[in-house]
Amino acid sequence: MCPIQEIGAELGIQPEELIFYGHYKAKLSKELEQRLQDKPEGKLILVTAVNPTPAGEGKTTVSVGLAQAMNRLGKKTVLALREPSLGPVFGIKGGAAGGGYSQVVPMEDINLHFTGDMHAITTANALLCAVIDNHLQQGNQLGIDPRRILFKRCVDMNDRALRNVVVGLGGKVNGVPREDGFQITVASEIMAILCLAGDIFDLKERLGNILVAYTYSGEPVYCRDLGVHGAMAAVMKDAIQPNLVQTLENTPALIHGGPFANIAHGCNSVKATKMALKLGDYAVTEAGFGSDLGAEKFFDIKCRAAGLKPDCVVLVATVRALKYNGGVKKEDLTTPDVEALRRGSVNLKQHIENLQKFGLPVVVALNRFASDSDEELALLDELCREMDAPVCLAEVFAKGGEGGLDLARQVLDTIQTKPSNFHTLYDVSLPVEEKVEILAKEIYRADGVDFTPQAKKSLADIQRIGLDKLPICVAKTQYSFSDDASKLGAPRNFRITVRDVKVSAGAGFIVIYTGNIMTMPGLPKAPSALNIDIDERGEIVGLF
Repeated sequence: MCPIQEIGAELGIQPEELIFYGHYKAKLSKELEQRLQDKPEGKLILVTAVNPTPAGEGKTTVSVGLAQAMNRLGKKTVLALREPSLGPVFGIKGGAAGGGYSQVVPMEDINLHFTGDMHAITTANALLCAVIDNHLQQGNQLGIDPRRILFKRCVDMNDRALRNVVVGLGGKVNGVPREDGFQITVASEIMAILCLAGDIFDLKERLGNILVAYTYSGEPVYCRDLGVHGAMAAVMKDAIQPNLVQTLENTPALIHGGPFANIAHGCNSVKATKMALKLGDYAVTEAGFGSDLGAEKFFDIKCRAAGLKPDCVVLVATVRALKYNGGVKKEDLTTPDVEALRRGSVNLKQHIENLQKFGLPVVVALNRFASDSDEELALLDELCREMDAPVCLAEVFAKGGEGGLDLARQVLDTIQTKPSNFHTLYDVSLPVEEKVEILAKEIYRADGVDFTPQAKKSLADIQRIGLDKLPICVAKTQYSFSDDASKLGAPRNFRITVRDVKVSAGAGFIVIYTGNIMTMPGLPKAPSALNIDIDERGEIVGLF
């Protein structure tokens, strides 16, 4: 690793414009943002993927490898990624900083605490929750109905036992008893607000707009009514600044914000993406899970809110993932099976079609594994070219930037020869039911949408207080286009069921809950935490 000031110097950043967290991490200062305010922005490349499978697709690894390859070609490129959540790090996923020779470093720091952004979000969330319960205890002047408090506590850990709790037990001195619950920090509305806020003042205003509860008479209560949004913004004054690190090949990387795409909007912060565009001629960023979740939300929520216009989309796929979608068991995925690949390739085809609906050119990055046969690779090459989506092999795990040179050349050629005609999928002024219907039919290919009585009741409240003209953020399984994780490939003849609706007024979107998706994951039988340790030299081991 190079000292972080050297990475900054390559981008024209002065040492005094960095806030140092040791030798290899730094935050970008607001003074740097102000200096670059009038600088033109570079080209924006989004990396997304097919629906994830147990075999793994390597989206972050491809993002890192692509950025490294573009810099090898002499193109000034900055990477912009999300921060890993401690929940998956200690749960089922392990480290989330890329892999092989295409990863961001210092990997251990990035995965464990980093610069404290997650803790700041958790603390701000805890402050609001504490003030809500204190307001009830101190006389409840606003008339908050304890049965209709919407804002939940959070912790950045997979802890299923906290999904539903009762607080305030132990007598009058310990508060007003009521039902409550925890979300994982990355599902907190405060995380979404951090990632969509333009500056500290926008952050404070958005925090004030959080809908926290309803009164006994059915009137909305916002965070600003409790007067705590200023203190919450103060807690987050450093967390709102993007973090600068580097890849193994010293490519600059901004890592900031980390909402999940299956329960939130799945993109890194607007501030980090815009800074990457200002600092480089090209910015490579990624969105969580498959394009039906992360990419759609990147376009319809983040780009709409921030005025971003992507120039190209890279869709990551693997032969193994598509064979899994074709019905092959995980243990058999390394055995060549052209027919299973043909069956599963409908998943890839639908992702390509969906991305093209946003007016964007698509390049398919085939993350290659040693078990992939020439016949299988030829089949995918033919399929993608028929859909006007050139395919390139990516060997960035094994070879770093060198293994992504063909992909980088194809992306650069695509940007030059196929201009982006980017547009969002729906008009936010449409009724919520129509916006959900458009997504369900155009992206998921459902026959329609059914709202449960609870969802209809919640939606009626949102409409009554005038917060229904916002983009929608669908909380849905990442494993399928449908709301049923078992329906692989490109399912047809199904309907989407909306079980509840919640408005994230501060973030500026409406969350649509489908299936059995939960905002607090649980740990597996053998969590990754069992493999993580610190050795006698003080070095972290077992994060992979």
